[in-house]
Amino acid sequence: MAVTGWLESLRAAEKTALLQDGRRKVHYLFPDGKEMAEEYDEKTSQLLVRKWRVKSTLGALGQWQIEVGEPAPHGAGSLGPELIKESNANPIFMRKDTKMSFQWRIRNLTYPKDVYSVCVDQKERCVVVRTSNKKYYKKFSIPDLDRYQLPLDDSLLSFAYANCTLIISYQKPKEVLLAESELQKELKKVKMAHSSDGDCKTQ
Repeated sequence: MAVTGWLESLRAAEKTALLQDGRRKVHYLFPDGKEMAEEYDEKTSQLLVRKWRVKSTLGALGQWQIEVGEPAPHGAGSLGPELIKESNANPIFMRKDTKMSFQWRIRNLTYPKDVYSVCVDQKERCVVVRTSNKKYYKKFSIPDLDRYQLPLDDSLLSFAYANCTLIISYQKPKEVLLAESELQKELKKVKMAHSSDGDCKTQ
């Protein structure tokens, strides 16, 4: 089963863990060279950040790509294209899950609540957001469901609108909840370094 396959690849990855600022930070190195970094709330085990990094064909490390959590602030870090600052008025898309749902927020959407529609596109395996006034359109995948090879179900999708923010929720299937619970048990076995210890310890 695909759910087991993804769990097994997480178990097989080389893991390091660090406790810092109330967050449990876990770094995964997969056999193919891909890296994944996650941050969990130390008390609730809620996932706060997940990001990925892959090596280029020449072996150079690429930029971290954020899957869950706040986008990196523009202008932070080294000089580069991120210094071309986006307007604060542009819609900002981010994912911030809850315990029971995958959840995305699109900020700076100023249109009335009744113009938004959110649905599943089964053919492309993605969620589509559009407005009836044709002012906004976005589609995005749910990588977790792709990794577990689970179907997308329109009935698990809902959305709300408040304070210029569209909040889209997709209820986690029971298979995902079970797998996340298994992963937390697995992560408890990883030796935890503390930020004062210096570098993370490898399992």
